[in-house]
Amino acid sequence: MSADPLSDALAVADARSVFSGGFTAGGAWAIRLYGRDKLKVNAVVRGTCLLVREDGGEPLKLSEGDVVVSDGRQPYVLCSELGVEPLNSRDVTVDPATRMAQLGEGEDVVCISGHIDLSRDSGELLRRALPELIHMGADAAEAPVLRWLTGQLADEVRTRRAGGEFASDQLAQLIFVQVLRVCLAGARVLPPGWLRALADERLAPALRLMHGDPGHPWQLEELARAAAMSRTTFAVRFKEAAGVPPLTYLLDWRMSLAARALRQDTVPVAALARSVGYTSESAFSNAFKRAVGVAPRRYREAARGV
Repeated sequence: MSADPLSDALAVADARSVFSGGFTAGGAWAIRLYGRDKLKVNAVVRGTCLLVREDGGEPLKLSEGDVVVSDGRQPYVLCSELGVEPLNSRDVTVDPATRMAQLGEGEDVVCISGHIDLSRDSGELLRRALPELIHMGADAAEAPVLRWLTGQLADEVRTRRAGGEFASDQLAQLIFVQVLRVCLAGARVLPPGWLRALADERLAPALRLMHGDPGHPWQLEELARAAAMSRTTFAVRFKEAAGVPPLTYLLDWRMSLAARALRQDTVPVAALARSVGYTSESAFSNAFKRAVGVAPRRYREAARGV
């Protein structure tokens, strides 16, 4: 791997950002959005609106330049004002050329949407690391980059130039990476997980070792030394940040790598076992089955529809 845990995690999760459309709205309007097995991204390109979470909580006002990411577990409503009966996003007519819908009357608000497909690893690697809802305001220090990216995405939608669909998906991917970088800058709001651990400068060297050489038989003492801490201090701090002890994190990371290889490659299971630190195929198969629920060969067959 690259020893860049953020890039590694995105690659291993097979996280693929896709521009899924958006809407233009005016007057009184409301739309209910669903995530299911996807992270949902919304960016306000023009105007203001409210985000209302259906599990309660105060409505969140979104302004031009704001970006929100939902973990997809709960639907939420975007609306012009409280009290408007929302349309379900599945029932809204979308222009097939632009993937944009019209809500209400007028063009006071323009919102573009994307999603991050998490279906290929059940979404847990990324989903567990993120809060239920991320809101980055237009006044945040990192906002200019996001504003430029969302502006480019809106321009691709509007102009419909050759290659626009591909460009839109790449811009959606960059928007998500930028949002994760924002999360790293404000790690205090993150739940325990790899992203919060990565944001801890004292723990980052140990994470880079595990990601850079997952097949190495890392011991707690080696990892603590890389973090310039005692074993006890390192173990406690790591568990507080990552939610699991260091060697459990290493095991989970190895299984994530193995799952991706089984989905994508034809490498023999015995060779795969060695690449993630196991000296025997049987030991790896047992560990994989405990972690994932099925044996490696069965997992590969299911992933490929065999």
